[in-house]
Amino acid sequence: MGLSRAGGGGSVLPPRCSADETHWRGYRWCTRPRFTLGLYVLHLHLHGLFRGHDLELGRDPDTGGQTTYVLELARSMAARPEVERVEVVTRQIVDRRVSSDYARPLESVGPDLTIRRVPFGPRRYLRKELLWPHLDELADSLAEALLAQPRLPDWIHAHYADAGYVGALLQRRLGLPLVFTGHSLGREKRRRLMAAGLDPGQIDQQYAMARRIEAEELALAHSHLVVTSTQQELDHQYARYARFRPDRARVIPPGVDAGQFFPPQPGASETVVEDLLQPFLRDPGKPPVLAICRPDHRKNIPALVEVFGRSELLRQQHNLVLVMGCRNDPRQLDKQQREVFQQIFELVDRYDLYGRVAYPKQHHRNQVPAFYRWASRCGGVFVNPALTEPFGLTLLEAAACGLPVVATDDGGPRDILQRCDNGLLVDVSDLDALQQAVEESLGQPRRWRRWSANGIEAVSRHFSWDAHVCRYLGEAAASTRTAAVADQPTLWFRGSGEAQPSRRPRLLVLDLDASLSGPDAGSLAELRARLQANPDLGIGVCTGRGFKSARQRYAELHLPPPLVWITQTGTETHLAEGGDPQAPAPEGDQGLLYRPDPHWQEHIGRRWNRDAVEAALATLAPRLQPQGPGDQGPFKVSYLLAEPDDGILAVVRQTLRSHGLMARAHLFQHWYLDVLPLTASKAEAIRYVALRWSLPLERVLVEASQQGDGELLAGLPLGVVPDDHDPTLEPLRGRRRVFFANRPQAWGLLDGLAHHRFLRR
Repeated sequence: MGLSRAGGGGSVLPPRCSADETHWRGYRWCTRPRFTLGLYVLHLHLHGLFRGHDLELGRDPDTGGQTTYVLELARSMAARPEVERVEVVTRQIVDRRVSSDYARPLESVGPDLTIRRVPFGPRRYLRKELLWPHLDELADSLAEALLAQPRLPDWIHAHYADAGYVGALLQRRLGLPLVFTGHSLGREKRRRLMAAGLDPGQIDQQYAMARRIEAEELALAHSHLVVTSTQQELDHQYARYARFRPDRARVIPPGVDAGQFFPPQPGASETVVEDLLQPFLRDPGKPPVLAICRPDHRKNIPALVEVFGRSELLRQQHNLVLVMGCRNDPRQLDKQQREVFQQIFELVDRYDLYGRVAYPKQHHRNQVPAFYRWASRCGGVFVNPALTEPFGLTLLEAAACGLPVVATDDGGPRDILQRCDNGLLVDVSDLDALQQAVEESLGQPRRWRRWSANGIEAVSRHFSWDAHVCRYLGEAAASTRTAAVADQPTLWFRGSGEAQPSRRPRLLVLDLDASLSGPDAGSLAELRARLQANPDLGIGVCTGRGFKSARQRYAELHLPPPLVWITQTGTETHLAEGGDPQAPAPEGDQGLLYRPDPHWQEHIGRRWNRDAVEAALATLAPRLQPQGPGDQGPFKVSYLLAEPDDGILAVVRQTLRSHGLMARAHLFQHWYLDVLPLTASKAEAIRYVALRWSLPLERVLVEASQQGDGELLAGLPLGVVPDDHDPTLEPLRGRRRVFFANRPQAWGLLDGLAHHRFLRR
């Protein structure tokens, strides 16, 4: 069901279905009435420290401008009359090193705005590069939590690559429209870091860059709307992604809170700033060169210090003020922050800048506007020397306070200065050019006053939060409505019974291709006896084989019959006749009928083009050889590698993306490569079944032992890995829901069932 517009007033209303209509959307059945009262929007902002007051900007590299943007956007949306509810989902953090605010499950920021903190991964604070292994856990728990609500969000807005990954999974499973904002894109950051001389391997190790870029591609593939801040970001950064669709992107510049950021007022003073700077500056009345940012290599602050230090004019006539977050104990800063501060301290010492430079240890977020106003009152300039700047919100804040700017000639500042005409752009990698720009910006009082007035007027005209939110709501509603009509799922089931919750409290998903491919008689007999002693246990079978072949092999094992078959590497599902997971398990397999589930294939088949996949990968012969007809499927293209080649997977994925194909590649057992629809996999098929039966994933146990099956062990399901597993699964050792057994094959599975206490008898 798409977004609908009601009445003649043009207000955007959420999707609805009648109280007596049951319909399919994503992986879910809607049987609840949807009351159209106003928009409900869910934001995903997962990393850093996020709360509704006193943002700790600059405390670490993950708490910066994106944090401010998300909070201000959510606040402004919640204030709109057409919006009923806004939620921001972030990570719950229980860590004595940070405020207990971040451990609160719910924080009310206003009547219609709530921050919901969901635990995933370790309880302690983690930098964003370490969150990747835990994102599936969040996606699983959030899908179940949203389905338990009386109403689903009208759309999800994911911020940054990590949230984009989770948002893509939620869009896939719940059918909710997705809005995506990358904020800082991985391909652009990697390009900049390589230009600075860093090794690609070092970049990937430190920043998890390959995982980040893959997540951005996935988010773009599932997004109904991409919100960018500048035209340059759209044309030169997003355009480098194969799955980016320009027709689904809109440039909507962020706004500035006019209640906080405004010019100096007659008769007022900024005594709080003067008190903070007094210990540093001999003559605090000199026009300052001000920079506000976190201590990050990308922000390039040491270059500004060096320019100031080597300029006789700047040293004699001006002060340098660096506001770089809060630091209590330097030992608690991460390595990058310590390196930046060390560079700054060495430059201050080299150029003997004591008394001319200030870098206060502490400040509150609500004091930042006063820094801008103080610098404006003193006739100073704001400098943003970042190597790359996706937007540059601080430039707008400075402009709103009447402070002219010097900014990097990269990304967002180009758009901002084109509209504001309140300063200079400069190539910050050229220190001579940067020095000249800073000196010139302070050298002509008449031009300074014109720039100051231009900035104040332009921000008021073009960059208000009201204008941003009004445009955002209109574009989001229109884009998600149009996309929902194009991708609208079939209304297929009217009635009750088939989507009823399972009374089988647990589901065991067996791996037919590994631990059951040739078990010894003793372990098989023990497994058979244990399963037969637990008739309330549901059984599923997962395999890369076709249904007929899999059923023949399973019959030889004489195990209790499955409720569900997941075959053809997750592209086919077969349910026991009637689809009733409540029925008692029969003895043996005689007379038990299974029917294919066409709705799963309808779901994964959207935008799938099998012929195009075969044509695209034909260029990789002879490294890839098609398997025989018996190993192929309508939603699976299977190949055999000429020789084991782990690098082939990246080549195939890039080939599929470059041809614009909504497909994904999986490598199994080092020799076998399957290409499936982008939305299909064994793991996704398991979640489809669990959501269909309203079975919590924590009550699902899966086993995995092959290369390529690591994704089965992600998220909320319990996992078992037999001792004879492929070495590629070793990095998963230590995950709290995954048990690595000390015995092989079915014996290992039995040990895992005991470890997780999954069997009642």
